[in-house]
Amino acid sequence: MEKESKIYVAGHKGMVGSAIVRTLKKQGYNNIIVRTHKELDLCRQDDVEKFFVEEKPEYVFLAAAKVGGIMANSKALADFMYDNMILEMNVIHSAWKNGCKKLQFLGSSCIYPRMAPQPITEDCLLTGALEKTNEAYALAKISGLKYCEFLNKQYGTDYISVMPTNLYGPNDNYHPEHSHVLPAFIRRFHEAKENNLPEVVCWGDGSPLREFLYVDDLADLCVFLMNNYSGNETVNAGTGKEITIKKLAELVAKVVGYTGSIIWDDTKPNGTPRKLLDISKSKALGWKYKVELEDGIKLAYNDFLNNDMRTER
Repeated sequence: MEKESKIYVAGHKGMVGSAIVRTLKKQGYNNIIVRTHKELDLCRQDDVEKFFVEEKPEYVFLAAAKVGGIMANSKALADFMYDNMILEMNVIHSAWKNGCKKLQFLGSSCIYPRMAPQPITEDCLLTGALEKTNEAYALAKISGLKYCEFLNKQYGTDYISVMPTNLYGPNDNYHPEHSHVLPAFIRRFHEAKENNLPEVVCWGDGSPLREFLYVDDLADLCVFLMNNYSGNETVNAGTGKEITIKKLAELVAKVVGYTGSIIWDDTKPNGTPRKLLDISKSKALGWKYKVELEDGIKLAYNDFLNNDMRTER
C-alpha cells in the first residue's frame, strides 16, 4: 500500500476496525474511507455495490461483523449466521467486481475444530467438528475465508485472511450478556467493586485455557500483512501464550481492584476446553506482539471507565 492509496476500513466503529484506522493513521496513510452502519448497511447488496462503484477503494480491510459471547451466540444462531454471511459476501464480491487490488478478511479462531491439536496451525481448518456454542458464527467466517481463497484461485485476486485469537482493548463491547469473556469480566468486577458485592459468580469451572491479544497489536499485524503477505491460507494472529479463565478472572479483579470472592457456576457451559494458536507463520514473516496481558487489561479498563457508550451497547 502507498501512503496515498484509497483504503476502505469496513467496521471502523468496532474494536478491530477502529484499531486498524488508528494504526493506518499512525503509519502515515492519509486516504482512508469509512462509513457508519447508518450511512451504509453492509447487509444490503444494492447499497454495497453502489458504494464500491462510486468509491473504488484500492485496498479493503473487512473488519465488520456481528459479534458476541457464548450467550449471544447460543440465543441468536440464525441471526449470527445470516448477518455475517450476507455482510462479508456483499463486501468481498463488490470489491472483486470493482477491481480492488487487495482485500483482507478478518476472521476468528472459532473457525477451528473444537478438539484441534494444540497449538492450532492454520491447516487444521475443516478437519473436525466445531464448538457448538458459536458454530453459526464460525460457519459464516469459514465461508468468507473460503470465498477469498476461491476468488484467488479462479480469478487471480490477492485476497488474504487473518484469524485472530481472543481480542480485547479500546472500543470493546462491555455488555453483560453480549460481550466476550475479558470485557465481561471487566464490567462485572467493576460493578461488584462499586456496589461492594461480597462475591462474583462466573460461568463454568474456570478451567478452559485461552489466549488474548491486545487489539492494537492485531491492527499492527493486519497492516503488516497487507504489505508483506499474499496466499490462500489464513494467518493466525496471537501471542503464543495462554491463561486459564480462572487466572484471567483473578487478574482482572486485581487490575480493577475488586477484593471479594470469585464463585464458579459449573452448571453453565465452559466453551472450548483449550484454544492456543500456532503463530509460527506470523513470526516467520517477522512480526511479534508488543502488549503483555496485564498491561493490556489496564488499558482496557481505562477505556471502560472513559467510554460510556460502550458500557451500554
